[in-house]
Amino acid sequence: MYQTTIKKSVELVGIGLHKGSPVKLRLEPLESNSGIVFYRSDVDVSIPLIPENVVDTRMATVIGKDNHVISTIEHLLSAVYAYGIDNLRVVVDADEVPVMDGSSASYCMLLDEACIVEQDVPKKIMRIKKDIEIKEGEKYVKLSPSPDLQYDFTIKFPHPVIGKQDYVLKFTKESYKKEISRARTFGFLHEVQYLRSKGLALGGSLENAIVLDEKKILNPEGLRFEDEFVRHKILDAIGDMSLIGMNFIGNYEALAGSHDLNHKLTLALLADKENYEIVELASEKTRELEKAYA
Repeated sequence: MYQTTIKKSVELVGIGLHKGSPVKLRLEPLESNSGIVFYRSDVDVSIPLIPENVVDTRMATVIGKDNHVISTIEHLLSAVYAYGIDNLRVVVDADEVPVMDGSSASYCMLLDEACIVEQDVPKKIMRIKKDIEIKEGEKYVKLSPSPDLQYDFTIKFPHPVIGKQDYVLKFTKESYKKEISRARTFGFLHEVQYLRSKGLALGGSLENAIVLDEKKILNPEGLRFEDEFVRHKILDAIGDMSLIGMNFIGNYEALAGSHDLNHKLTLALLADKENYEIVELASEKTRELEKAYA
């Protein structure tokens, strides 16, 4: 199994969640061993996708360099990671990635249009060797050894529409596209009103998020899945875990996980080389992985 990139450059224009302004995004192929690199074309700054470049995790995953940032990268990265793409240049002309419909479905369609191609260098993956856990109160995120990749997420919200939800994704590219990619981000009306008073979430609307008041969902079309909320949390987690720099094999488990906890998990994982091994994939060992990313 070999590293991959996209066959051709593709682009789209969408609204930025926080500023509410149009953002042009372009995906471009990169050579083997390049990784994922973001580029701000408006200020001529490249920001490699590495944990050290994460500058904020309160509302979204934000990377930055030389006082320039790119916000809300997790939905795009979730699709890129689910497609097993190793090398890619992401060009934006603003400080955030377009929110699209609040899910990663648009990015899956864009990657399908770009076509994934193999390169000439064997793919590397990270195999989790030890349990790693980040815990804050009852909230936690955890990685543990496993022969495959699985995401197990639980959320609890004191809201009549959400409550407690659990979802387990046995990862393949197809299961991701079918079960996870269409799940939208969500927020509460009072939070949106507060953020707008601070000049944030100006692009947020019922077109790109599930919005709830104290009792109900405000979106007239309702939910795409009964448990869309927890499915979106898995979508976010997959994007956040892409910061380790390669696909991994292991179990991810979370209770009320967040961008911040996921970032701390990637840092804890990479802090000790005893936690993992990096495997260069030889063809005879990759049948299951090839099925996962087919």
